Amino acid sequence: MPQVFKIGSYWIYFWSNENEPREPIHVHISQGKPQKNATKVWITRAGKCLLANNNSDIPKVALRNIMRIIEARSTEVINKWHSFYGECEYYC
Repeated sequence: MPQVFKIGSYWIYFWSNENEPREPIHVHISQGKPQKNATKVWITRAGKCLLANNNSDIPKVALRNIMRIIEARSTEVINKWHSFYGECEYYC
């Protein structure tokens, strides 16, 4: 489970055993350690975030701020994804 980075008590990560065929680039967000039902955010080709779900019920204000930080660091997210998986496809 590659951790991309942390924002306060929230972990931003992706699973090392993503489904086959692999879904487009996305990250999971959870408070504390990674969870099965973590919040999921797609990363677009333009480096923007699209909320897939908020399964971990992160408060709206906190989630909005986390997504802004992920967007600001989207190049880092994309580079880590590509480095780990060797490829990178986008949701849109």
